This record gives sequence, C-alpha cells and structure tokens, in this order.
Amino acid sequence: MNLALTTEERAFRDEMRTFFRTKIPEEIREKVASGAPIGRDDFVTSQRTLNAAGLAVPHWPVRWGGRDWSEVQRHIWRDEMQLAAVPEPLAFNVNMVGPVIANFGSEEQKARFLPPTANLDIWWCQGFSEPGAGSDLASLQTRAVRDGEHYVVNGQKMWTTLAQHADWIFCLVRTDPNAPKKQAGISFLLIDLTSPGVTVRPIQLIDGSYEVNEVFFDEVRVPVENLVGEENAGWSYAKFLLGNERTGVTGVGRARVKLARAKAHAARTPAGSGSLLDDPLFAARVAELENELLALELTQLRVVASSAHGKPDPASSLLKLRGSELQQAATELLVDVAGPDSLPFDAGTDIASPLWAQRAAPAYLNYRKMSIYSGSSEVQRSIIASSILGL
Repeated sequence: MNLALTTEERAFRDEMRTFFRTKIPEEIREKVASGAPIGRDDFVTSQRTLNAAGLAVPHWPVRWGGRDWSEVQRHIWRDEMQLAAVPEPLAFNVNMVGPVIANFGSEEQKARFLPPTANLDIWWCQGFSEPGAGSDLASLQTRAVRDGEHYVVNGQKMWTTLAQHADWIFCLVRTDPNAPKKQAGISFLLIDLTSPGVTVRPIQLIDGSYEVNEVFFDEVRVPVENLVGEENAGWSYAKFLLGNERTGVTGVGRARVKLARAKAHAARTPAGSGSLLDDPLFAARVAELENELLALELTQLRVVASSAHGKPDPASSLLKLRGSELQQAATELLVDVAGPDSLPFDAGTDIASPLWAQRAAPAYLNYRKMSIYSGSSEVQRSIIASSILGL
C-alpha cells in the first residue's frame, strides 16, 4: 500500500500542526516536553481549548462532538498533538469511558455524561486492577450486589491513576460470583467518588510522585441507572475499551520529542574533542532508535489505514508492546546523556545539576510502567501469538 500522505492529508497535517502550536499555551507545552509535572488545571485548560475547537474527541460519534474524519486523519491529529507536546485529552475520558458509553450506554447516560466528559467537566478514573487482579483482570473480586434500585459495592481497586483529581470512576465489578466463567459475571458500573463509603488513598511511586492510588468501597450505594449496558456483560465492554487504549499508547510522537531533547542536550555535552552527539557509539544508538521509531510509525499507519469502522484491531497489542519499549528507550537515553547530573531528585536550581537532568531519572523510572499498564508486555505477546500468528 502507499503510505505517503495525500495533498489533502498534508494540508490537514499543517492545520493541526499550526493549531497545536499556537492555541495551546506554550508554558503548558514546555512542561510536557521537558518532563515537568503538569497539574489538573493544565489538563483542563488544554482539553477545553481542544473541545471548543472540536478537537478533543474526534473519534466519538459526530452527535457527541466527534468529527467525520478518516482513520488517517485521526492518526495525524494524535501524532501532531504529541509532536507539539500538547497534553493529550485525558485518556480515561476520551479513549476509555467515553467510547464505552457512546457505544453501549443508554440514551440517558449519553446525554448526561458525554458532553461533560468531552469537556473535562467530569474527570474520570479507571477502576479495573485490584491487589489480586492485575494482568489476570478477570479474577477481580470487587462485588456489586443488587438491592432494589441500587447496587451495594464492596471491594478495593489498585493503581488507580490520577484518582486524586477524579470526580467519577468507571469500575468493573462482580455481579454474579457463581457464573460458570469468571469473565461472565462482571459488570461495568459508573460510581460518583463523592459517594459515602468511597476512600481514595495515594501511593507514592519510585519516581517520588503520587500519580496512582488505592480506592476502597465500603457499602457504597450506586444507582442501578449507572450500570452501562447489560448486567454481567462488562467483560465485553472492557475488551472494547482496552483495544482503544492500547492503540492510543503507541506514543511515536512522544518518543520523538524525548529523542529530540536527548539529541539537543547531547550536542551540548562535551565528549573527547567534540560533543557526545559526535561519539560514534552514541550516534549509532540514536540512529537505531530513530529507525525503530520510523518502522513503528509505518506499522501504525498500516494498521490505521486497514482498520474497519474504527473497531479495535488485534495489532493494537503489537503497537502497544513496541511503543512501550521505544518510549522507555528514549527516557533511558536522556538519563545516559544527563549522567551523574540525573542523580539529584527534586533539588531545584540551587545546585549545578540542571532541571532537565534532575527530571531525567524520575521520567525513566516512571516509564517502567509502560510495559505493565493496558496489559503487560507478556499479555500482549500472548495476544499477538494467538490472535495474529495463530499459534
């Protein structure tokens, strides 16, 4: 197939490129590019700017803010956003719960939740993993028992990203503990985090941040109207959600931004008679990563161009697997360029180590999560073996 962009697609790319670089505040984009922490207000400002221009949820139905774009246009939109270091629309909202509600929710749920979800008036978090149910998600034990017009929820969710900012959580809960298959007794429930009995407890990560949380449910009453789709059909909705999530985390643009930063800093780092970028071994390492990113981009374009009606493709597992590896490689490169200057943590500007170098090691450590969330690399390899290679 021809992977070159058409004249119309190039014009569309230029339009997206100009918008992202002129309409999203530069100070927010610089935070993303440099690895500095971005706060809740930064996310909200960026997403509301995108939503006002019709650029927050282009893959949603047009009725709910989507755009009648081709799959290639959607790919360009995401790629140019990453290259411009724009905070991507909150994945929990736009790639996860939004499409699930749009495809499987009631009309009342769509009207109630989709507009504020697109505009980040509601901040969602994901209640899937549990202490005993990570990669083996179907082993989850959080229970939801029907009591009249409510479900009574008890249990615990783990590694809940950005729950400290969230208003609502979408949860997989066990509604039939006696189902013949563990996947068959799971439902998809929307829970207001201000409900009595909900407790959010932060977990400090190895990079020093408080990005993830534990969420506890103690006799939490949830209206039955917050059940998405059919009771005990939640596993199908979860597979739909995860297919969308894995395609979105390929991150070629993000890796390229990090690689460009590493090259710029390497060019200013003395080594021998020149700079680190002149070192043959380092230059070869950079070239290899650039080639791997190009190969992944072409693979992603093939998947995008051949996708049918936006349905998740098993090849999303391949994109997720390789994208995770290359983003991790880019953060490792930045640490190596920083050298000993990467050792201080959160030391500020009072020492010789520059801020970009201080951020390199925490970013490297944080990106270890890439090969775990959205399905671990081992799970992705199993999917590739069974669904693509037929092994």
